[in-house]
Amino acid sequence: MTDPLSKRRLKMWVRLLGVTRMAEGHLREFLRVEHQTTLPRFDVMAALYRRRDGVTMSELSRMLLVSNGNATTVVDRLEKDGLVRRTPSETDRRTVFVALTPAGLAQFEGLAAGHEAEVSDLFAKLSEADLDALTDILKRMGGT
Repeated sequence: MTDPLSKRRLKMWVRLLGVTRMAEGHLREFLRVEHQTTLPRFDVMAALYRRRDGVTMSELSRMLLVSNGNATTVVDRLEKDGLVRRTPSETDRRTVFVALTPAGLAQFEGLAAGHEAEVSDLFAKLSEADLDALTDILKRMGGT
């Protein structure tokens, strides 16, 4: 016997994907137009902001769920712009740590404030009760 909720779960999944794609597309455009940056650059800077002491390139790739090559390309550009610095490990020549520079910290804080305001605007139709309910549902599904 098929699960009577199966079709509804599928429709919910399609809606969830639609909202995610809409929000991500909107934020990509917002960052491009308002801040002349990209979502991947923002994501790398956000990860480095959370780990101020720096991370290895492998750790950064794992944090972002991207390949080392993708992370390296973004870090190369951020380094060229003076927003991150690479520091070789003192104990392992193959390991390089990457961290935000003071200019990178300052720029990210401005980006983060704009990003937060834009996300708030995107979901402004949700009440506090809506946010609590949705957060609870997503946590039960395994989201963090």
